[in-house]
Amino acid sequence: HSVSARWLDAGDPQQRAELFAGVPLPGEGDAAPFAWAHRALCRQGLRLRIDGAPGAPSGETVWLQLRHQPRAAVEAPLLVVDVAEGVRCMLIETHERVPAQCGQRLAQNLHIHLRLAPGATLQHLRVATPGADDQVAHLVHAQLGRGAHYHQALVASGSQYHLQRTALQLQGTQASARTAGVLFAGGAALEQQVQTSHSAAHTASAVEALVLASGKAHAVANAHTCIAPGADGADARQRLSGIPLAGQPRLVLRPHLEIHHDKVQAAHGATWGALPEDALFYARQRGLDEASARALIIEGMATALLERCFDDAETLATLLADGLLARTIARHLAAAQEPHHG
Repeated sequence: HSVSARWLDAGDPQQRAELFAGVPLPGEGDAAPFAWAHRALCRQGLRLRIDGAPGAPSGETVWLQLRHQPRAAVEAPLLVVDVAEGVRCMLIETHERVPAQCGQRLAQNLHIHLRLAPGATLQHLRVATPGADDQVAHLVHAQLGRGAHYHQALVASGSQYHLQRTALQLQGTQASARTAGVLFAGGAALEQQVQTSHSAAHTASAVEALVLASGKAHAVANAHTCIAPGADGADARQRLSGIPLAGQPRLVLRPHLEIHHDKVQAAHGATWGALPEDALFYARQRGLDEASARALIIEGMATALLERCFDDAETLATLLADGLLARTIARHLAAAQEPHHG
């Protein structure tokens, strides 16, 4: 396959025009202030194009990894990704702070635009773990053509301000999108918003979130799915779950369906509650201490959620091979005050 990558300087008029080519104007929605601010502050961006190559094996997956490391206290980077017709791609995008490279408080407004041509497939793993004092807003816009498939898994932790917003536009028939969020709000703020628009027939979407909060955290999972008139046979699913681990966190779960067509299937639900006592008891009976038992149960729930997002067992095993999810869970539980069960 052919991968084209270009860094562009938004301070140069010609490069700026190339960088923002095809990127829609912000408009007047509730996220418009972030988008207008981003355009004013953007200084550089990366454009990626993934094409099929003559003679490339059919169904072969292109693997890409992007590690973003902030260099300045205030930044507004832009990422534009075009996936050509019929191409399969796995994109791993990480945002993990290295204090030696940026030791000051960060204010970051990142925009990502993904454009999937007919028949393209993009599996997208996103890891965003900012510093405790950082203020971060990430906005992901995905446009799906006919028969395109987009799967996004997000692993995120809280900070002073942390917003993760994804807007999915299912524009072609038989397009499908799935998102899965594992959110760790340990005594901090964290919000995930997923907006899905079904504007074509026989489209499908699924939104899932697992929110883990402790201390005085404020965590929000917001899913809004709109099925437009004429989207015959659309299928929309939402499932949001919240688990308070310790302290008195504030958990807000908002599933929302907006349906303007009759011949559709749609379901949504939200559950809130503590870890299952019988599972904790069973794990303790096998010789695990309480902290290890809780970590094991949470990792199992998070892995099951990711399995539903990435239905390819080999891909998921590759993603979890380095123990990223286990380390994130252990770090979150270590920061939380352990509750007592009596």
